[in-house]
Amino acid sequence: MSSAQNQPEGRQFTDEELQDLVASADSGGRDPSNRAVALLIAVVAFAWSAFQIWIADLQFQWAQHIPFVRVIGSDMTRPMHLTFALFLAFLAYPAFKTSPRRYIPWYDWILAVLAAGCAFYIFWFARELSSTARSGLPTQQQIIVGTIGLVLLLEASRRALGPALTIVGGIFLAYSYFGQGWLIPDLIAHQGRNFEAIINTQWLSTEGVFGIPLGVSTAFVFLFVLFGALLDKAGAGNYFIKMAFAGLGHLRGGPAKAAVVGSGATGLISGSSIANVVTTGTFTIPLMKRVGFTSEKAGAVEVSSSVNGQIMPPVMGAAAFLMVEFVGISYLEVIKHAFIPAVISYIALIYIVHLEALKNGIPALGQGASLLQMLLKTAIGFVVAGAAFYGVIAAIGFLRDVAPAISGPVILIALLGIYLACLWVASGRPELELDDPNNKKIVLPVMREVVPTGLHFILPIVVLVWFLMVERQSPAKSAYFAVLVMLFIILTQRPIKALMRGEGNIIGELRRGVGDLVDGMITGARNMIGIAVATGAAGVIVATVTRTPIGTELAGLVELLAFGNLFLMLLLVGLFSLVLGLGLPTTANYIVVSSLMASVVVSLGAQEGLLVPLIAAHLFVFYFGLMADVTPPVGLASFAASAVSGGDPIKTGFQAFFYSLRTLALPFLFIYNPTLILYGVDLGTTAGVLQAVLIFFIATFAMLLFAAATQGYFLARSKLHESVALLLVAFTLFVPNFWLDRIQPEFERMAGTSFEEVLSAAAPGDQLRLEIRGPDFATGQMRSTTLVLDVDDTPGAQRLADTGLFLMPEDDRMVLDEPMFGSPFQRALGGYDFYGRQQVELQYVLRPADRMPEQLFYIPALLLLFGVILLQRRRQTQPAF
Repeated sequence: MSSAQNQPEGRQFTDEELQDLVASADSGGRDPSNRAVALLIAVVAFAWSAFQIWIADLQFQWAQHIPFVRVIGSDMTRPMHLTFALFLAFLAYPAFKTSPRRYIPWYDWILAVLAAGCAFYIFWFARELSSTARSGLPTQQQIIVGTIGLVLLLEASRRALGPALTIVGGIFLAYSYFGQGWLIPDLIAHQGRNFEAIINTQWLSTEGVFGIPLGVSTAFVFLFVLFGALLDKAGAGNYFIKMAFAGLGHLRGGPAKAAVVGSGATGLISGSSIANVVTTGTFTIPLMKRVGFTSEKAGAVEVSSSVNGQIMPPVMGAAAFLMVEFVGISYLEVIKHAFIPAVISYIALIYIVHLEALKNGIPALGQGASLLQMLLKTAIGFVVAGAAFYGVIAAIGFLRDVAPAISGPVILIALLGIYLACLWVASGRPELELDDPNNKKIVLPVMREVVPTGLHFILPIVVLVWFLMVERQSPAKSAYFAVLVMLFIILTQRPIKALMRGEGNIIGELRRGVGDLVDGMITGARNMIGIAVATGAAGVIVATVTRTPIGTELAGLVELLAFGNLFLMLLLVGLFSLVLGLGLPTTANYIVVSSLMASVVVSLGAQEGLLVPLIAAHLFVFYFGLMADVTPPVGLASFAASAVSGGDPIKTGFQAFFYSLRTLALPFLFIYNPTLILYGVDLGTTAGVLQAVLIFFIATFAMLLFAAATQGYFLARSKLHESVALLLVAFTLFVPNFWLDRIQPEFERMAGTSFEEVLSAAAPGDQLRLEIRGPDFATGQMRSTTLVLDVDDTPGAQRLADTGLFLMPEDDRMVLDEPMFGSPFQRALGGYDFYGRQQVELQYVLRPADRMPEQLFYIPALLLLFGVILLQRRRQTQPAF
């Protein structure tokens, strides 16, 4: 991306330069002219994809039948994954922008072999390492290999991702080694670790480079990236963009709305905001400019929608899979929590574009259409699709009950029949061609003509969702089956359509299908180079956090800077996440900010009596870290958009940041009201589903009002007091409990000495809170925290014993001894000193208070909204939708 940043402002890149921009950022900008070298890179990339498909499931199947085939575990798959990535990184990414791109210098060959060899060493000597280095007895040879490997990994990170992650990783290694100094605050200082111990942790063990982040990249991320590459190579990317323009192009600001939806759809499969900007932006940005958007606003719309693709399930820029490991919940739970914020953020962005069109009098392309009618049709389409999906679930369930022995073959035959039927429909239509956005005559696609041409692209997505949601398979297994379906489609779609059309060149079309498959496998692997290197390098930071005090004491530093104010603490954490994410791709970005900041949000909230779910904290830092792709001075996606639009990159970045305010507001909202991420909502019950639907509609309505307030336009241009009123209404709809807490306390506060009595009398399902105060084990300073105790149907006399708490009443105080090992609160209270001069005390027990429903505050909010509507109706000059 550095090349983009150094270009003169206002310059519009050519198509060739844009493709080079994407390649430089995502797959490597080197394109060797020597056919043998180019073939070697392609073969290694293809082999990497084949290896990933093999370890996903095939090795388990073949090992049952072939004696010499054995299953390899994560201690070997992770090093092999990084071996491929490092070898390709030094061959595909030039060292500097002045380095040759048409050939590979001799020193890059040496570095590629050395780096890959250091990773392959961990693969080949996995058993020996388990009895030496991983038992705390590394050999001198292992230390040398680890040192070289770590240095070359950071260099590969610099080449593939820019200097940000390399610098951060270097700082963390220096902090781990020195431990103290004038640059290191006393709060996080430590004695320092010796060189051999650092190398052992970072390269030879499974804590650092070969830890959880790289494991997620190996097991999950690669298959999803490969799936996206195959879909795009098959033509699904162009199909989604055509669908977006067919559905939205006729509306006011239609190209911008289509950019939002098209970028959202491609963002689901691309995993890269930069590639997303260039892929969809080359078509959408020129059209936005032609209907009246400035270069900066056109670029900003594309940036906002492309970056938003990274918060949209199921992939979320690979963060969804990392959250599974870091938070300790299932993949489906992550999707459940992330879905509503992502969807309402996209809906609000479409509305922001609509308001821009109204403010600036931007017309529709061709005959105008109604946004409300489009939304209604979309809602009906979702309902019909949902009903059909549940019908298929019921039919397959019935088949498995009636004839379990033949259910598998019948389902496969039915899937094949549907696929052939989709191809038969598609064969009756001409192939979708890429449109020229600079064509003087704009012809928008027609939905009924576009939809039939790519129905078969929906099948692998349905297979993915089916295995994830219905079969409850792991993300890796689900992606594996989706990739197999995609491989079959990309190989057969061309020859089958040629056969159905009566064309004679079936062998030629089959060869083209094989070519598409090979290209897709190679593209998927090359797109993974940066992600694999990023997760490996980010593992350095994760290991440092776990091996030094910075992970536990950072909360104290943030609290000190925020003067104990919770909202200011959240602002600081958000700012830190934004700064830490500068210049980092989505995956590395999330690993870095979550490792440092997620636990800070939870612990600081607990100290202030706000119990923040861990998933909410992870989503909070993820959202803020992701905004680094938008925000100047780095803003990689903004620079990419300005390269397409010819606009000023800094102005584009600031405009995109302004459009993204809704995305920055969401993290604060679901910290204070976790029901927005469906926390505590049981979707397995009818009541839970209805509650989720209600939350979605209320949150969507509130977010639209927030968008109107920040854009200064609702039914007409808003005056300052009207914008403030809209913000107040939106806030009340989002967090009605804020006002209720001002009037009636949420909990009844009782002395700690009454804990046993309150616990015995509590009804099953009640939730008690315990306010604990005592000396910190590390600093000796007094600190407080709040614990949650969910009351179950255990008999009252047994409940206290089940908590694992040891109570020692002293006069009017309830003193605590160290909790029983393995008990629910043992880890939560592990940071307290139970053997110091000052004692740990249970100060208060809080039980839910009886109070009025929080939804009553919707009434004054809606009345205030009605007042704003009355005021603006007098000035309204055009329809609101």
